[in-house]
Amino acid sequence: MLHKFQNFILDNKLFKSSDTILLAVSGGVDSMVMTELFDLGNFKYSIAHCNYGLRGKESDEDENFVLRIAKKNVRFHNRKFDTKKFAAKEKISVQMAARNLRQQWFRELINEFGYAFYATAHHQDDQIETFFINLLRGSGISGLHGILPKSGNQIHPMLFSNRVEIEEFARVNGVSYRNDSSNFKTDYLRNKIRLQLLPVLKTIQKDYATVITGNIERLKQAEQIYFQQINVVKNNLLMASDEELKIPVDGLRGLKPIDTYLFEILEPYNFQFSDIKNIIHSLDSQTGKKFFSRTHKLVREREFLIISMLKPDKNPDQKFIINKDTHEVRIPFNLTVTQIVKSAGFQILKNPNIAMLDAERIVFPLEIRHWRKGDYFFPLGMNHKKLVSDFFTDNKFSASDKERTWLLCSGSDILWIIRHRIDERFKVTVSTKKILKLELEV
Repeated sequence: MLHKFQNFILDNKLFKSSDTILLAVSGGVDSMVMTELFDLGNFKYSIAHCNYGLRGKESDEDENFVLRIAKKNVRFHNRKFDTKKFAAKEKISVQMAARNLRQQWFRELINEFGYAFYATAHHQDDQIETFFINLLRGSGISGLHGILPKSGNQIHPMLFSNRVEIEEFARVNGVSYRNDSSNFKTDYLRNKIRLQLLPVLKTIQKDYATVITGNIERLKQAEQIYFQQINVVKNNLLMASDEELKIPVDGLRGLKPIDTYLFEILEPYNFQFSDIKNIIHSLDSQTGKKFFSRTHKLVREREFLIISMLKPDKNPDQKFIINKDTHEVRIPFNLTVTQIVKSAGFQILKNPNIAMLDAERIVFPLEIRHWRKGDYFFPLGMNHKKLVSDFFTDNKFSASDKERTWLLCSGSDILWIIRHRIDERFKVTVSTKKILKLELEV
């Protein structure tokens, strides 16, 4: 395995022999084997351990374990984060909060100590899981190449191996490690794929992992060819200035398939494939129509589509529609929409990222938008209406908090101040038969 590890590093030009690499070590089998291989290969490295404080005593025991096994001549960095507090403050998922905290800290360590890269122990099984996550989220061809060996200042030197090989290496070589109990829960999409989908694939085709890994590599190569052509078209078509990008309408009409080209042109500005058909339809309608991503505005003018960055409080018309057959929304955040039948023993999930509403009281289409002056709702637990502006004041929302807050509406009714409070009129009751579940992905 050491020989394959060394060859993978050389073949992918991950780093030079003179570089010192910062290893992200959780204490699990993957990162412990990665550390052992760095040691056996005589590579220069330091260890960084993140304690996210999400599993109480177990998290602290992981930290102490990694500290004990770190060799005396290896620099060790550790930091404990209040991940849940940070997630609540930034109004993001716990997983995203952990990733942001980790990456920011690693960047600080790289700058302070001069590390060339930081390494995480993602392997082929993680690669396959990421492939399915991106496939289910509709990420396009760019998401299907999975995890790259090198991305910015992050490297993945374990992508040559799989979970079985890693565990066997640990057993044969006496590598100690700890098991993370959260890996066996199906709370997150990645765990659902690992624990529920992949075992089914294995019953259908025993060597599915080899087949999918090979397809990922071919997709990676196809992507390179694909983007060579996309970049040629971009260079010939787009007109850029400091403040806006212009796409000539006549030139765009000549592209085939127009929807694929337009998606790749607009994707860097956070427009989604679901926006593309509406934008294409606007080419044959009156000028002045506007479209919004979470960061940019697109305006259909007579001769051009004009893209510019959104400015705070300058996009009052920004809204996103949820139809009755919509199952997923990706902008302004990832939101899954599910209609379920209420069963015996049903319990409402007390989670700020989840809203459970009486489906029979709701009229589609729904709309996600920012608040407007005069907006009101009936906060859960109250039998009288309250201005949304007063709700913000009572809950000590800052000006930026208000800008970041979204409302889920049905006509003029507000169903949910997203991540904060649902409306009393649409709550699940004993007489509810069907439930509309909206869940922000974590």
